[in-house]
Amino acid sequence: MTHPVSAAIHQCRLFFIALQFFTRLPIPRWVGFEPAWLQHASRYFPLVGVVVAAISGAVYLLASWLLPSAVAVLLAVAAGIYLTGAFHEDGFADMCDGFGGGLTRERVLEIMKDSRIGAYGAIGIICLLAIKCAALASLPPATLVATLFIAHPLSRLAAVSLIWGMDYARDEGKAKPMAQEMTTAEFIIAAVCAQLPAIACGVLGIFDWAALVFAIVVAAAVAFWLGRKCQRRLQGYTGDCLGAVQQLAEVAIYLAILSSFQPPIRFY
Repeated sequence: MTHPVSAAIHQCRLFFIALQFFTRLPIPRWVGFEPAWLQHASRYFPLVGVVVAAISGAVYLLASWLLPSAVAVLLAVAAGIYLTGAFHEDGFADMCDGFGGGLTRERVLEIMKDSRIGAYGAIGIICLLAIKCAALASLPPATLVATLFIAHPLSRLAAVSLIWGMDYARDEGKAKPMAQEMTTAEFIIAAVCAQLPAIACGVLGIFDWAALVFAIVVAAAVAFWLGRKCQRRLQGYTGDCLGAVQQLAEVAIYLAILSSFQPPIRFY
């Protein structure tokens, strides 16, 4: 039987492995590395989102003291992109190119593997970042940081759902080490980690519970829709697909929360 302290240390190791894989942040030397750990680290992908939200939120708060909110939002988004090495944005752009320009499964995979960005990818990432920044800048400043803590973990849970429910489409790739079979127990851990910030925001009264439920449903819908598209075109998913799901779910959550602050339309 595993000692509780040893088990807790191992879970910490898995979190740090996930943090190292998905961000530029350094991790303690005592963590070490074994290939098998990476396979189980995806359960803490949503917790990596909490870290990204904390740093992006801190950048926004510091910048908003001296600069207009819109500029602070741009700096916060830029900080998040730098922190993650544009890992997910690159995946979104590659998927736009592949699905936009490829007619066969083999051609789609070939285009997505190309490091060059095409017209579909360039247009897609420009529109995505524009919508992301516009939505955040339109949110009340007092709730913007809380919105980051909801969107980053939940959008990463949306990406993890593909690892849990689908097969990897390539024989090798950047995400292949994390794309081994994910157990239901591991997915439940990821789901709990992703929803804790949203629950905290609801308990504290920062957001209406209906808005939080809507955000979760929207993220799930994005994962379901894009997952079906990946299954139909690729018979599985790739690392680029995970990045695309994360980015689209993040933007969808911003829009869902923003809609809760809009006054109802009156037709009379």
